[in-house]
Amino acid sequence: MEVYLKLNVVLEALIDRWYAWSHLVSPATAAMNIKDRHLKIMQSYIRNPKIHAAAVKKPEMLGGPFIDYDGGRVEEIKALFEETKEKRAPMLELCEAISQLNTTLQTEATGFSLNALYDKVPEPLKGYVELYYDLNNHPNFRFFESLLYQSEYYDESTQSVSLQLIDADDSRSFVLSTPRLDDEDMIHLNIPFKENVIEELFKMKRIAGSYETIKEKLNIPADKEELFKSFFTTEAPKKYEPYTGNGIRTRYFGHACVLVETNEVSILVDPVISYDGYESDVNRYTINDLPEEIDYVLITHNHQDHILLETLLQLRHSIKNIIVPSCGKGNLQDPGLKLMFQNIGFHNIIELDDMESITLDKCTITGLPFLGEHSDLDVRSKLCYHIKLHNDFRVLFAADSCNVEPRVYERVQKLVGNADVIFLGMECDGAPLSWLYGPLMPEKLPRDQDNSRRLAGCNYEQARKFINIFNPKDVFVYAMGLEPWLEFISSLKYTDESRPIVESNRLLDDCNQREMVAERLFGEKTIEY
Repeated sequence: MEVYLKLNVVLEALIDRWYAWSHLVSPATAAMNIKDRHLKIMQSYIRNPKIHAAAVKKPEMLGGPFIDYDGGRVEEIKALFEETKEKRAPMLELCEAISQLNTTLQTEATGFSLNALYDKVPEPLKGYVELYYDLNNHPNFRFFESLLYQSEYYDESTQSVSLQLIDADDSRSFVLSTPRLDDEDMIHLNIPFKENVIEELFKMKRIAGSYETIKEKLNIPADKEELFKSFFTTEAPKKYEPYTGNGIRTRYFGHACVLVETNEVSILVDPVISYDGYESDVNRYTINDLPEEIDYVLITHNHQDHILLETLLQLRHSIKNIIVPSCGKGNLQDPGLKLMFQNIGFHNIIELDDMESITLDKCTITGLPFLGEHSDLDVRSKLCYHIKLHNDFRVLFAADSCNVEPRVYERVQKLVGNADVIFLGMECDGAPLSWLYGPLMPEKLPRDQDNSRRLAGCNYEQARKFINIFNPKDVFVYAMGLEPWLEFISSLKYTDESRPIVESNRLLDDCNQREMVAERLFGEKTIEY
């Protein structure tokens, strides 16, 4: 029987039954998150599930370290806790070794040669690190990350996927704090992310395929077959209508995801695609509003709402090339994106540095400096993108870059010129450093320091100066996490009094007074030039 996969079938990529994001794929950051995020959250839940149940009901606690199982399923969390400790023992040893090495360097590396300290590198790290001083004589170490991926610390058997139907935008718990336990409406499959069968399954959202064949390839358990059968339909989806005009079409898909098309090239930025097939008050584009082949996917930076593996794995069969920012080459807080994508089955990964370009026929993609938004950590894997299309039309994607030093962009503008259209993020509150990077820190920061170092984009003044530098005709505020289908990954809920809304309103008013087209994007938007 030839069938289509329904448009509201969700794939969640999981590691140790936790929602997979880039820091769980890369071995060193995975080790730190297993110990200081997953095990701590589960241990807290086991001790007092009622506190978690109360916390997840409070809007101000959304995104906090609280498991969303209404205080129940404690025995299952206990079992996952014990299984994680046993199966991931090498990762816990690696985490401890990283901590020990850092302590050794901070206490024993006093400016003299580091050669003798290689003997004191803990055994789990021997052969995987280089010791060094920075130019201020502060000791540190870096990983040979490619070797870690070839070691026991990269264990594909911990990877799995879950499949489910969703019928509402807000049906999923916040993914960084709630592991995915067995559920009667969910199918868990022990499939490494790189397996081609994932591509075969999600091709069926566009092209009909054999139900029996895909069922056998996925090895669907007998007790889940009826559920699996409900994931399919004989009704063909609407056909994608390619852009055939002579200009440029941009389509906003929600958050930071924008498709740029001409009749010759398609470029998709930070893919985060919603689902369809159920009632919602918010119109949106979905997977079938994308080209069947996407020439270039651009990744702006290494945060979980900009590298959404759930979307990327579903699109992998359509993606011809991925452009990523280059990284700091082995720094714990800055794992390599090219390595990560290669190890989970993606091909043709291109790294770009600041002011480096890829020149195509009638299209040039240039990586621009991306300031701030990473809590003042030394994170290099971040880029804004300047896309120059035919007829000299220029689009600039600044994502969450925070214009803390306008002189940088003044110098950039002298090299690349103005932009016709700017997409700029203004989530100017941002979470504190510890929310995302806490598990990587050797010591917990004092609260006032932690709160001063935010994962924040531009405020009004920073955005206004950015606009003044590049002098666009159109300004679109995006990457705000406004859409209801993003709450499970962003944990954001705004009111009219929320600072990002107030600040972006000021920018829109300012731009409109100067007769620029200006809008804060929400849901879907098509703009043709």
